[in-house]
Amino acid sequence: MIISDWQGWALSAIPSLANRGNGEDCNGGFPVHLIRRDFPILSERINGKQLVWLDNAATTQKPQCVIDRLTEFYQHENSNVHRGAHTLAARATDAYEDARKAAARFLHAKDSKEIVFVRGATEAINLVAQTYGSREIGLGDELIVTHLEHHANIVPWQQLCEERGAFLRVVPVDETGQVILEEYEKLFCRRTKLVSLTHVSNALGTVVPVKEMIRIAHAHGIRVLVDGAQAVSHLPVDVQELGCDFYAFSGHKIYGPTGIGVLYGKGEILRQLPPYQGGGNMIADVTFEKTRYQEAPERFEAGTGSIGDAAALGAALDYVSSIGMERISRYEHELTEYAMKRLKEVQNLIPIGTAEAKTSILSFIIENIPGELVGKALNEEGIAVRTGHHCAQPILRRFGLESTVRPSLAFYNTKEEIDRLVSVLIGIHRAITDERASGRSAHGDTSGPTARQFFLA
Repeated sequence: MIISDWQGWALSAIPSLANRGNGEDCNGGFPVHLIRRDFPILSERINGKQLVWLDNAATTQKPQCVIDRLTEFYQHENSNVHRGAHTLAARATDAYEDARKAAARFLHAKDSKEIVFVRGATEAINLVAQTYGSREIGLGDELIVTHLEHHANIVPWQQLCEERGAFLRVVPVDETGQVILEEYEKLFCRRTKLVSLTHVSNALGTVVPVKEMIRIAHAHGIRVLVDGAQAVSHLPVDVQELGCDFYAFSGHKIYGPTGIGVLYGKGEILRQLPPYQGGGNMIADVTFEKTRYQEAPERFEAGTGSIGDAAALGAALDYVSSIGMERISRYEHELTEYAMKRLKEVQNLIPIGTAEAKTSILSFIIENIPGELVGKALNEEGIAVRTGHHCAQPILRRFGLESTVRPSLAFYNTKEEIDRLVSVLIGIHRAITDERASGRSAHGDTSGPTARQFFLA
């Protein structure tokens, strides 16, 4: 077994932590600099500068143990699963099913059979739409989503509504970007068939009160799907405590590979659903007259899955679990509070999404400075952020915007990196102000300064 620097530290530290009643981290704080050693890409240099990765809402970087697990699979275990009498088939099957068990542990599911492997949260939502949705939703029926949704939790439901003659109802948000529960409750009627909502907004970082929203939906007898893509890397998730009927996330959002994700579904629901796709692996018996399907979860996993990626996802989930999601959440909360305070030092910076319950997404605009230009200027300094609509156009347009600049934090980020971000943003604002004061545009040059001209001395 490959043990990371962090895990080696944890093996010795955890026994002493267990004896500490105050919950404080060993050595007086979160060991971020030790954890950073586990992520080789953080040593990269971009434009001659140390990489500052603040695009974690788009994808997270991978610890060495995840990279090694993927390599180990292809070096020693590569085969198809659930078939074949040879040793490698057994190894691959064990790796795949062990990853399923890791996902069940991580989500606190009752049983690993409640875990379906998919390509990511997008496919998970489409799977539910095309199985549960297609079975339950008919002409005139209604589905509920929130104004905060990623396009992946809007478009599949729109497509289903168009196909079935159903209607999509939207929960509004207040000026901070939090859902308005009173308005949510008003949306339920006898035609309501499903609620599908985000746990954390990918554009604003708002933590939605999903437990209460699930309780309200269940009081009306309505099933609930939760899009957890932006939650799983920041918050402890217990699907049994939440009470959700479905929960979806992507592996690459939680330090695992791309192309692999998880759909959790309550066992009693999955057992009743029709298959999502047809093909190998999901069948029990095939004749030209009739096909019998496997039980869940195999009936939803047609064809050859991303076996190596699943094994690496299992390693990622075990890695963050060894650190502890509660500890990660506490550290990131502290880091987010620090970042929000420091960003106030940037003139004309307006934060977008100021709900009290918030994770480490820090969307903003700087008045009269295009977000794309800000992103390019930050990149010149080795700082990676996302600019644009973040596949969440409805919520940005709710605030009268087409795009924002979106730094997003992870547990390997530091206060020093936030200081670098703020320093460059101040420099950008100063450069723009100086250029405008010099009357450059008045002399016929309307191109404005380039990203490279934002370099700090």
